[in-house]
Amino acid sequence: MLNVFLIGSKGIPANYGGFETFVEQLTAKKKNNNIKYHVSCLGDNDKEFEHNGARCFNINVPNIGSAKAVLYDLLSLRESIKYIKKHKLTDAIIYILACRIGPFMSYYKKELIKLGVTVLVNPDGHEWKRSKWSPMIRRYWKLSESLMVKHSDILVCDSKGIESYIQTDYNKFSPKTTFIAYGADVTPSIISNDENLLTEWYTKNNVLSNEYYLIVGRFVSENNYELMIREFMKTKTKKDLVIISNVEQNQFYQDLLTRTNFNIDPRIKFVGTVYNQELLKKIRENAFAYFHGHEVGGTNPSLLEALASTKLNLLLDVVFNNEVGEDAAVYFSKKEGSLSHLVNEVELFSNNYIDQLGEKAKERINNEYSWEKIVQSYESLFISV
Repeated sequence: MLNVFLIGSKGIPANYGGFETFVEQLTAKKKNNNIKYHVSCLGDNDKEFEHNGARCFNINVPNIGSAKAVLYDLLSLRESIKYIKKHKLTDAIIYILACRIGPFMSYYKKELIKLGVTVLVNPDGHEWKRSKWSPMIRRYWKLSESLMVKHSDILVCDSKGIESYIQTDYNKFSPKTTFIAYGADVTPSIISNDENLLTEWYTKNNVLSNEYYLIVGRFVSENNYELMIREFMKTKTKKDLVIISNVEQNQFYQDLLTRTNFNIDPRIKFVGTVYNQELLKKIRENAFAYFHGHEVGGTNPSLLEALASTKLNLLLDVVFNNEVGEDAAVYFSKKEGSLSHLVNEVELFSNNYIDQLGEKAKERINNEYSWEKIVQSYESLFISV
């Protein structure tokens, strides 16, 4: 039996973001009965439980601010090593999601080598570029990333752009990398157009089906909200711009309001978050078009979900988005006027052309990003190493 320890997600059942959904799918869609998953979970106790056939172990971490995630990964790693020793496992892999504990890896790697444990790392995106971090924390993330690369046996990159970056920037470590994307499923929402849950959401937010552009994503500056809002305000479209995000009237929101005065444009509607995934999928399906302004990170889950559900997708022209969308989407740059011009242009697209783009987008997901394909690729990798 091959024992694979998954460290770095908040755990399963998935209630959070990308890594959690990945672990949920990886364990739920497991085909190889010779693999046993052990999943670290952020909890308020030290109990163990089973989910999707995986052994899940809670890690109780004190709330110490931004360092909590680092401590969580360290405690998860330590608990995994303890379990491997106790059960005398000779066929174990530890897969660490994200590069948070680089400065500590030299110490643990020596012990892992003695135990014959293979260390896989998912470098995620460019965490050190995220604007929410102070300069000091950004320096830590960059250092941590470099040391995670140095001490990993294989780096699993969910984007070819990230893989190229790792190979180029850390060439001195001769990193061994492989590419396995994130996943999505092309399945229609179980919610119908006349279902109360949907119609009440539309009524509450004064939105009409197929009469809105949509943005879904974390409310952070590197997702280019200011660019998209500014450009949308220049257009003459009668459609709305619906923004589903974790807006909490924070400083970024206030600064954005001050700089753009978006509150004077009734078409721009911040509608908060939508936690019901079937409802969110239906909202995507009924959007006229989707805006994707992410420029930091690898294969972004919200982009895959948009391509799987929304016919017309307008993407910021960066390597990560191009890699995923190819010719199934249309692109805008950060140059002034680029997105506003594109909005005016796509509103002249025929329904037939929009349908063609939608079919291409779904083909991209089915052929390259289906969860079945992703899980199969991971199982093949685990068995091979």
